[in-house]
Amino acid sequence: MQTNTKQKKILVTGTAGFIGYHLAEALLKGGYFVVGVDNFTPYYDVRMKEARHKLLQKNKKFHFYKISIADYAALEKVVKKEKPDVIVNLAAQAGVRFSLKDPWSYADANYLGTLNIFEVAQKYRVKRVLFASSSSVYGDNTKTPFSESDATDHPMSVYAASKKGNETLAYAYHSLYGIETAGMRFFTVYGRYGRPDLAIFKFTKNIILGKPINVYNQGAMKRSFTHVDDVVRGVQSLIEKKDLKYEIYNLGGDEVTPLVTFIKMLEKRIGKKAVMNLMSIQAGDVPSTIADTTKARRDLGYRPRVSMEEIVVDFVDWFLENKAWLLKLKEPKQ
Repeated sequence: MQTNTKQKKILVTGTAGFIGYHLAEALLKGGYFVVGVDNFTPYYDVRMKEARHKLLQKNKKFHFYKISIADYAALEKVVKKEKPDVIVNLAAQAGVRFSLKDPWSYADANYLGTLNIFEVAQKYRVKRVLFASSSSVYGDNTKTPFSESDATDHPMSVYAASKKGNETLAYAYHSLYGIETAGMRFFTVYGRYGRPDLAIFKFTKNIILGKPINVYNQGAMKRSFTHVDDVVRGVQSLIEKKDLKYEIYNLGGDEVTPLVTFIKMLEKRIGKKAVMNLMSIQAGDVPSTIADTTKARRDLGYRPRVSMEEIVVDFVDWFLENKAWLLKLKEPKQ
């Protein structure tokens, strides 16, 4: 989809992570040079991160540095050497529930890391910085669908608070130094090589093994499930957008799917019934995250192409093809 890729170099943080890997892969296919950084944080089994990384290393236009974005000196060396045109910051400590157990890791990876990204960008005159935010910033907002103009000052978890902090940092650096920047609020992203701590992975694995799945809020959850390829197309549009100051965009799916419907779709594709533990909603979680993508459609031409059924088919088929090693992955931290 890109036309002006000659010599353009994109620094993508978190390339061993789920969305970072898929973005780097798409950019490389589109003719970009990609500089990747990741520190392989063992929040979930690093063998998944190593599998993604191995695929990217096959491309000669991919340069990789194993560093943490929380290490300013290491990050500065990379930016000074590589001189990227755009930075896309997708490195983060993920997980709403885990943020209740280890909030300090979110301060380092999400807030300090993002501060370092913006500081090094202004020092070395990187014109544009894009960064991952999250639908979790909407907190306990009862108005749905969620719009970028809605209040986001009541986060329900440390993870959500760290993502809101990223947005305020971005605004400050745009105001002070004129950095072109946009925060991308992702809504429940699924796809091949997805994180083992996400529901689709855990549910698929346990249904195959005949183990119970924990279904929170008695199954009365609703989500705008989003395929990773749709998210990547949205990020690519922001990389190439001609006029950008400071913006926030929802990048989510079109369909609103109840959790129980999602489970039935998994059962159908796997060919096996789930054993469900119906549980109350967990602290830090919210019953609904539904995306209003009007702004992204208007400004970016964003159009989710992958239906909910296709998301399930794509993931389950990939899982079944790779279950020999996927079933051996250690249980993620929760």
